[in-house]
Amino acid sequence: MTFSIVTIFPDMVHAYLNASIMKRAIKSGVINVAVHNLRDYTLDKHKSVDDYPYGGGAGMVMKAEPFFMITEKLWPEKESRKIILLSPQGRLFDQEAAETLSGEQREIVFFCGRYEAIDERVKEQLVDEEISIGNYVLTGGELPALVIIDVISRLVPGVLGDSRSFEEDSFTCGLLDYPHYTRPEFFRGMEVPGVLLSGNHSEIRKWRKKQSLKATLEKRPELIDAYSLAPEDKEILDKLKEERK
Repeated sequence: MTFSIVTIFPDMVHAYLNASIMKRAIKSGVINVAVHNLRDYTLDKHKSVDDYPYGGGAGMVMKAEPFFMITEKLWPEKESRKIILLSPQGRLFDQEAAETLSGEQREIVFFCGRYEAIDERVKEQLVDEEISIGNYVLTGGELPALVIIDVISRLVPGVLGDSRSFEEDSFTCGLLDYPHYTRPEFFRGMEVPGVLLSGNHSEIRKWRKKQSLKATLEKRPELIDAYSLAPEDKEILDKLKEERK
């Protein structure tokens, strides 16, 4: 997959991309991420990307010209790119949205806003979709862009060493994850559940499913309603509900 990030703080973005799984995925060519400095597409010697808002008001507004210039130079064909604006006004990003975007054949371009807002004409003429990562306001769009790229990349074959890593992730199967343990078996009076040491894969699978359902019921019960329960899942869930009474 190919991503581009348009930002006025490229160093911030590079710092994350040059670490861990993202670094390996980019180096291997499984994904491509280009980072573009919006200031390189300005018209004045000061490389200004913002100005005062018409009508007054607090804060500054990001200018339309740089966004149009970079789009017309790098992505002149609308059919070849999907431009996403990171915005608290956008559609809430979730695992389902990530799975949809992971099948995108076009280059995904992220416009990272700063200051009070972006000139509305950018949204009207260039942006294909606005996306939010939560009902809160961040300083800029860089962190949301990285979050979205990270989540999508985990779904791309070859990014993770073991495909089961994303298949068993929370939300990928519709439920929260089950508890995980590693050595030592005993630690400060706490021990690993015996079933995980039994070698009985059928019992381990059942235990993990029960723990996954339990965690979801306790922490995110609304996810249960959207989950397609198998008969054995419903039986486990009924027992868990009885235990809570």
